[in-house]
Amino acid sequence: MKEKEVTDPFEAAKRIFTEYLEQRGHRKTPERFTILKEIYSTEGHFDIETLYIRMKNHKYRVSRATLYNTIELLLDCGLVTKHQFGTNYAQFEKATLYKQHDHFIFEDSGEVIEFYNPLIDDIKTQVEKQYNVEIHLYSLTFYGTSKTKK
Repeated sequence: MKEKEVTDPFEAAKRIFTEYLEQRGHRKTPERFTILKEIYSTEGHFDIETLYIRMKNHKYRVSRATLYNTIELLLDCGLVTKHQFGTNYAQFEKATLYKQHDHFIFEDSGEVIEFYNPLIDDIKTQVEKQYNVEIHLYSLTFYGTSKTKK
């Protein structure tokens, strides 16, 4: 019997994280999976302190140390992406397993807009051909200001 394909992003991430932890001999603790679930129920970007407060508000008992350590594991296995966006603190987002996107940062407010443009895929393909390489991951961030007056 063929295994059913997982389409729910959290279930897919949970499977990947479970395999990652097993392969490296890490413990599969309920706290780690609770953190993963909270991250995959979050839309957009977050910082660790905001995630910690949100988890405390949801009555999850997770220490900051566990949160930081779990984020490192999730970064290592590709389920979370880290961004600096020109600030002193890191922001994170769940890795989009099925959707590549890029970012525009408003310099005055720090607001982040995610966007997708297929022309960027064309540029990626051209770079791969020109340099005979295979690109596995890339990051593109534009910084600017709005042209409209508020």
